[in-house]
Amino acid sequence: MDGRIVIACYRPKPGQEAALDALMATHTPKLRALGLATERKPILMRSADGTVIEVFEWVSEAAIEAAHSHPEVLTMWAAYEEVCSYAPICTLMETDALFAGFQPWVQGEFILPETDDDTSEV
Repeated sequence: MDGRIVIACYRPKPGQEAALDALMATHTPKLRALGLATERKPILMRSADGTVIEVFEWVSEAAIEAAHSHPEVLTMWAAYEEVCSYAPICTLMETDALFAGFQPWVQGEFILPETDDDTSEV
């Protein structure tokens, strides 16, 4: 099997949770349509700080390389950069635990980090 399973973490910019969710709903389907991701069902989760974690499978290392010059993928990634930043998984507090646990990702259900001023909206 040539597939490559990856874990990607997307930390939404303030007020961009809904926009990130919309992109997440189309990410893997778009990569599949371009022949870059396998049919393996992705796993999407949300960290306590609102970061979305995605586990999915690229077709191969060559597919990953091809994505970095594919116009449709570059357009999609530019849209991601407008609404989130990428984060290493080790920066998520859950990864300090032996068995890191996350909330299942459900489109439209935002879990925002708690603030000291209690003015955040969910």
